[in-house]
Amino acid sequence: MKKIFSVSCILFSVVVFSQGVAVLKYEGGGDWYSNPTALPNLVKFCNDNIETNINENIETVEVGSIDVFQYPFLHMTGHGNVFFSKDDSDNLRKYLLSGGFLHIDDNYGMEPYIKKELKKVFPNKELVEIPKTHPIFNSAFDFPNGLPKIHEHDAKAPQALGIFHESRLVLIFTFESDLGDGWEDPEVHNDPEDVRQKALKMGANIVKYVFVN
Repeated sequence: MKKIFSVSCILFSVVVFSQGVAVLKYEGGGDWYSNPTALPNLVKFCNDNIETNINENIETVEVGSIDVFQYPFLHMTGHGNVFFSKDDSDNLRKYLLSGGFLHIDDNYGMEPYIKKELKKVFPNKELVEIPKTHPIFNSAFDFPNGLPKIHEHDAKAPQALGIFHESRLVLIFTFESDLGDGWEDPEVHNDPEDVRQKALKMGANIVKYVFVN
């Protein structure tokens, strides 16, 4: 109990004062480091367009480290396998229940692995479809039809799945959308500018939801 209390106090201070985001590093062999220009570009877009003041130097934190509690917003991506140890799962659960937020963006191929590992984090919770009326779709820019499609993979509709705790959205899993590819430098994927703007605006919605709500 003493440990949980101290962690909660640390995060409370961070949520009030920190303006940082971080990439989440995980085990299992998946490429957690993919899309290296994505998060820096999203942060710059947010600072320029929705009046945030987020540190543009993006750090990397390991899922089992107490360092996660320094950041109110964590971003996780990749194409392949994900593995959470018991310590990883316990640490991530404490982080999310203490006020932290995790965005998981499937860069294609991550979905079956992350869903399995999230059951370790929240054995009694399920990923559920986030309603299109949820504030995460209109906190800064309006997306009345929900999550936008950025890259085509399997001709499936994009999905925004979430985990809620006491009515608070603590985690969003963006699937069949590939927001992070849209955040990357233009020359990486040669996406049309209107597609990149949709990705950045949806990302800004997520960021604003975390930092303002």
